[in-house]
This record gives sequence, C-alpha cells and structure tokens, in this order.
Amino acid sequence: MPGPKKLDPSSSPRALLGAELRHRREGAGLSQEELGLPLFVSGSFVGQLESGTRRMQLDQAQKLDEVLNADGFFVRNCAALKKSKYPDHFAEAAEAEAVAKTIKEYAPQLIPGLLQTEAYARAVFRAYQPTAPECVIDDLVVARLERAQLLTDPTTPAVWAVLDEAVLRREVGSPAVMAASLRHILKLAREHRIIVQVLPFSAGAHMAMEGQLKLMSFEDAPPLAYLQGLGTGKLHDDPATLRHYELTYDLVVASALSPQASLALIESAAEDYAHEDQQF
Repeated sequence: MPGPKKLDPSSSPRALLGAELRHRREGAGLSQEELGLPLFVSGSFVGQLESGTRRMQLDQAQKLDEVLNADGFFVRNCAALKKSKYPDHFAEAAEAEAVAKTIKEYAPQLIPGLLQTEAYARAVFRAYQPTAPECVIDDLVVARLERAQLLTDPTTPAVWAVLDEAVLRREVGSPAVMAASLRHILKLAREHRIIVQVLPFSAGAHMAMEGQLKLMSFEDAPPLAYLQGLGTGKLHDDPATLRHYELTYDLVVASALSPQASLALIESAAEDYAHEDQQF
C-alpha cells in the first residue's frame, strides 16, 4: 500500500497546516482515528485536513493546539484559511475541487461553473445579484474564470458532467450567449477534455431531481460530495452518504443520452440559439 503523498507546505496555507498537522500527529504517536476523537471527527476527516482537501475551522485549530502542544500554531495560521474569493457556502468546495483527481457533476439548471463562458457567468451573477455594483459582478466573474483554469491541464482533473436538458433550454443572457456557451462545451468534449451527457426530459423522474450534485475524488484522501441549494452548500464525507450519492449519479448517467447523442443534442440547441440571434 503506498504511503501518504508528500505535501508541499509552500503551495497554500491549507497545505502548510496539513503538513504540520501530519508531522505533529506522527510525532505524538497518534493515528488519524485517535486524533479525531477529541475533535469529534472521523479519522478520514483528519486525513482530509492533512491532505489539504478540507478547511480547518477555528475550534478545530484550538483543540489541535491543545492536544498536540502546538503553542498556538494552528490558531495563528488558521486565519489565513478564512480569506477566500468565493461565498462562504462554496469556499471549501472550491478549494477541494482545485486538488481533485476526478469531478463528476449533475447540473439540473445551469451550466456547471467550470464549463461556463465569461458572458454566461456574468449573466448568472447579475441574475443572482440584480442590484450589485458592476465591480462586485466583475470580481465574481474573475473568480469563476480562475476556477475554470483547472481545465488547462490536459488530463487532471477528469471531469464528467451530466446536464439536465433544462440547462440547454433555459436561455441565460441571450441567444448569442447561449450559442457560444454550448459551443464551448462542445469544444471541450470534442477535444476529449471532458465527458458530457444530457439527461433528456423524456427520462422522467429520477433520484437527483431535488438539486445539484458534485462528486470529487482525490489521490490521497477519501472522496467528497457537495450539494448546493439556494445560497447554501455542504460537503459530505460520510461513507454511507457517499455511497448513496454515487448510486444517485450512476443512475442519472444510466438514464442520460450517450455522449455521442448528447453532443448532437447540444449542437442542435446551439444552432437554434444562433439562428434565433440572427433574427434580431
């Protein structure tokens, strides 16, 4: 069995804390499960803190300083983790996404953030915050486009998205914005950077009808699931819960069109939007 991946403490504040946590835990002769007990978390969660896939909270930092005799190290450095360009409910998920090996996502209403164009993202954020100053919208768009830089790597993370047909039919921004957005997805798929499928309306009722689902796996940490609602979001790592969400995703995939048929439907929708735009 391979040992834990060597962390690069200079890569981020979370990597720094994770490397120090692993060093001090091993120095104290504690297993991840044993250290998790006073924190009221699982050994897997401790492993996620050490690998940098989960964000350390202040109360956890305080307890770690106490248990590991760290002289306030974790509390002092935990403050750096609070600085994020993302909304509070999504910040931890975005940070986990950045180090994921695979990302599987079911999108019920909108093109997933990683696959959005600038114009589409701007229209989404303006709809979310109709009275916000333009500079606020600009910052949100920049952060979203920076997330999409993950796809500049030719292979990692592996991204598999299932789009509900509603994603294709809901006009966001304008017909021109939709045409360009769908063609962007087609380009990514045809360049073999992502796998994309469409769940057609004809599939009827299914397990994921209540909302968006994102599954993430990692090289040296247990998988995570992220569920998002209206202004809310939560990461899940409980193994039984993860198995349920993995089954949900698998059944959605089974009901979706094949990748080839999905691309044909996306292309048809893009052409319809382009034709509509030309009529104005």
